[in-house]
Amino acid sequence: MKINKIYKSFIYTVLIGLFNSCFISFILVSINLGYCHTFLIHWLTMWGEAFLCAILCAYIFPRIINKLMIFITFVEK
Repeated sequence: MKINKIYKSFIYTVLIGLFNSCFISFILVSINLGYCHTFLIHWLTMWGEAFLCAILCAYIFPRIINKLMIFITFVEK
């Protein structure tokens, strides 16, 4: 699959949000609800909501962190 290089950061953000939200929502619903007959419905609902939050976080936080990293000096010891 060939995709224009300008979309690299966008695709990376979407994939990180997709996999993180899938994994974390699965674990949290498993812990809170357990494996019952409504597990799949609850998990898919929570995954959708978590995905929206994860996309925003994966897009915004790296930009903020990069700006904060300017103030940190790394030295080799």
